[in-house]
Amino acid sequence: MKRCHWCNLANPLYVTYHDQEWGMANFQDPYLFEMLILESFQAGLSWETILNKRVAFRQAYDHFDVDKVAQYGEDKVQELIANPQIIRHPAKIRASIQNAQVFQKIQADYGSFYAYLTTFTQGKRWVELDKTSSPLSEAVSKDLKQKGMAFIGPTIIYSYLQACGIIYSHEKNCFLYRTEI
Repeated sequence: MKRCHWCNLANPLYVTYHDQEWGMANFQDPYLFEMLILESFQAGLSWETILNKRVAFRQAYDHFDVDKVAQYGEDKVQELIANPQIIRHPAKIRASIQNAQVFQKIQADYGSFYAYLTTFTQGKRWVELDKTSSPLSEAVSKDLKQKGMAFIGPTIIYSYLQACGIIYSHEKNCFLYRTEI
């Protein structure tokens, strides 16, 4: 079976992620929060690096419980910085807490994070290939930054929208390629 060129076939985690998760519609807030945090840690790194640390991130971040993460204080920040199993970038760790707080505010204002995203998408999904950003990712990124989030530039948001299935980008030679979703 052929897969997207970026899928490392020697890494079973990556193959499973590619085949069963990436690009598949999952608009539940717990998943959207997890992916937002993981994608923000990807900035400057490969997705495979983050994926390989995902289980450790889940443990370190209380299974991405947004209410818990939003309440993290300096002791938890220092604990995360000292954890060799995750990305220990202090600014990204602090941003993840700030982003959790903004995520909660968005949930309160819109009813869910997905409802917020639909203000940009009108509930539509796109098939796009060979892009790393788009007017959609630029608009979402700009708005999230204005709301106080960090490490969520247009490229990170584009990857995020691909991960959660708003943008479907399996390549033409991939067995999951579709022209419509």
